[in-house]
Amino acid sequence: MQTNPSLPHPSTMYRALVRRDATYEGVFWVGVRTTGIVCRPTCPAKKPRRANVEFFGRLRDAIAAGYRPCKRCRPLRPSSGTPAWLEPLFDALNDASSERLRDADLRSLGLGPARVRRWFVRTYGMTFHAYRRNRRLGRALLRLQNGESVTATTFEAGYDSLTGFRDAFSDLFGVIPSDARVQDERSPLFGRRMATPLGPMVAVAAPTGLCLLEFADRPMLATQLRRLRRHFGAPVVGGHHPYLDQIERELQRYFNGDLRHFETPLISPGTAFQEAAWAVLRTIPYGRTVSYDEQARRMGRPEAQRAVGAANGANRIAIVIPCHRVIRADGTLCGYGGGLWRKQRLLELESSPCSLDGPKPKGSGSRKERIGNEASTLAGNGPSGFLGP
Repeated sequence: MQTNPSLPHPSTMYRALVRRDATYEGVFWVGVRTTGIVCRPTCPAKKPRRANVEFFGRLRDAIAAGYRPCKRCRPLRPSSGTPAWLEPLFDALNDASSERLRDADLRSLGLGPARVRRWFVRTYGMTFHAYRRNRRLGRALLRLQNGESVTATTFEAGYDSLTGFRDAFSDLFGVIPSDARVQDERSPLFGRRMATPLGPMVAVAAPTGLCLLEFADRPMLATQLRRLRRHFGAPVVGGHHPYLDQIERELQRYFNGDLRHFETPLISPGTAFQEAAWAVLRTIPYGRTVSYDEQARRMGRPEAQRAVGAANGANRIAIVIPCHRVIRADGTLCGYGGGLWRKQRLLELESSPCSLDGPKPKGSGSRKERIGNEASTLAGNGPSGFLGP
């Protein structure tokens, strides 16, 4: 049974369940008929047969259908978009004293180094140790550009010698640390994985604006990251950046139905035709759609519908540059890199602020209050936030 027509295809969801695919966290929940429990896609329990499961787009629908929460994956807890088994590692990464995590440290956290490596390669296109190294070197570059000495930066970055730091730094940025202090154009791109109700997204910020926002499971993501690295001549490193903070806040408000216009600065280089297509996309109002034919006409290229579709597919900044608002002339959906089910749910959200959570009953209070009250009722504690059930 598929209770929401805009969910991924059941076969896709079952494969995600079998693989414990974290990119579907918050996208769907699984009711197991033989046990009567509801689980996350990443639940570590033994996987049931396909005939014994049904999928739900909302956790409360599963609860209403009589399923009780799994005690292993605890679906009532807010999802961070990161697998629960990896949470100890990210907690350790946020501790400045853990900059030099080794395989032995991973094992002490109860994590298998091979499993961690596979997740980081699949998610970020690099091993965990490369991610950790790039992240601390990115922070080191910012410290240098803020006037800190090379020696102080070396030891704050966790290196024991100036030579080791210089070699690692120059390998990543193509410049020695002392020269980087006066070369702002060498600034890296900062990336972050963000949880949303439609699955995790990856955001990347350049010095002058957001340059990528994509769903983490999009096949084109690795290609887009390579193109950005080549265009900017800079690596993508993990870390904090004001534009990443801003787009994360704005996405939260967007999915809450509280925001219609994004204000995060954008930088989206492309061909002249692509940039013209993306400019038209940004003029489509919230809650409205246009056809590919109409988009081509607005560009002054009425014969270029196919080229318009290709340009929309090359858009690297999903949602903010709203290629999901372009549909066929007959009103049907097509051509969305994040999957047609996501396109459908984005349009549902924009056509009715409450659509992702169902219609608002009369006299039920504000939407924000209603969601908080439902979360409290299900979880037995305070509101779970925009990523909650």
